[in-house]
Amino acid sequence: MEKILIVDDVELNRIILEDILSDEYIIDQASDGKECLDILEKKCDEYTLVLLDLQMPGLNGFDVLKEMKEKKYLNQTAVIVITAEDSDVIENKSLLFGAADFIKKPFNESTVKNRVNNIAHLISYRKKLELKVAEQTKMLQTQYDVLLEQSEKIKQNNSRIIDILGTVVEYRNLESGEHIKRVSTFTKIIGSKFVEIYPDLNITDEYIDKVAAASPLHDIGKIAISDTILLKPGRLSVEEFEIMKTHSAVGAEIIKQISDAWDEEYGVLCYEIAKYHHERYDGKGYPEGLEGEQIPLSAQFVSVADVLDALVSERIYKKAFTFDVAFCMILNGECGAFSPRVLAAFTKAREELEEANSKLR
Repeated sequence: MEKILIVDDVELNRIILEDILSDEYIIDQASDGKECLDILEKKCDEYTLVLLDLQMPGLNGFDVLKEMKEKKYLNQTAVIVITAEDSDVIENKSLLFGAADFIKKPFNESTVKNRVNNIAHLISYRKKLELKVAEQTKMLQTQYDVLLEQSEKIKQNNSRIIDILGTVVEYRNLESGEHIKRVSTFTKIIGSKFVEIYPDLNITDEYIDKVAAASPLHDIGKIAISDTILLKPGRLSVEEFEIMKTHSAVGAEIIKQISDAWDEEYGVLCYEIAKYHHERYDGKGYPEGLEGEQIPLSAQFVSVADVLDALVSERIYKKAFTFDVAFCMILNGECGAFSPRVLAAFTKAREELEEANSKLR
């Protein structure tokens, strides 16, 4: 049975109300406002209703209502005001303080039962609804936590696969294993600056993080290039360079074949980067001669990052350029044409790129 607290300084009134309601409810009593608040402080959540007299010595009904509102007791129980006054002012003030309904003195048994039952049923329904919502929220939170954990595991799996494959290429290419780390770092820096200066394009930081994470596979196709070409210490012949150029298309095919190993978005980014990171903005790149914004943004970021690291790194066929020289070569178009917007981000990120380059060597 649901519980009701009757608060009235007149004992006879409490007895009458208890007699009317005790068949359907468990009744507790309080003889004044202070006793009422003491009871509610300990077990407010036990009561469906408080029947509260307004005219009491000490703390009157309005004082009690005010305190109940401030302590948020009204979130757990409802108040029906008991009053002998028939005044709109009193009713409006009671409602303003949070009362749900009114019972007039002298008591009419049918009216008392109907009003109490109506409010009690509403409060009971609200509590059941809140409980159900809480249970569903808890269940959804649990499901969300599981999905979050699974997502994190997938993300870690993506990174591990990409790092392993990228490292295989680096070791076979006889370049420093730090190359993929630097390209990833440069990509993140350039991409983040791009997001900052072009907010209207709605590129997210999460997207940039994923592009940077996928960047180590930009040269995965080089595992299909013969050692005589890949490790040649001198300049490649025209024929050899044509073979070398196939690594981007081959890399894309390799990624397509293992796309089930990671989630779809990572697969798409890895594919774009591997296939298109040698495309140039003026259409003079390879393998497809894409032009302008036909080139996926992911590949545009990695392209600049890869060229920068290639320039400032020593290779078996060349000495390293200084950072300043490499930076100017890219801006001057000596390494092919890049997107003006990507170059703007690249320029804005110069200090961060130079600092990262120093730290990663």
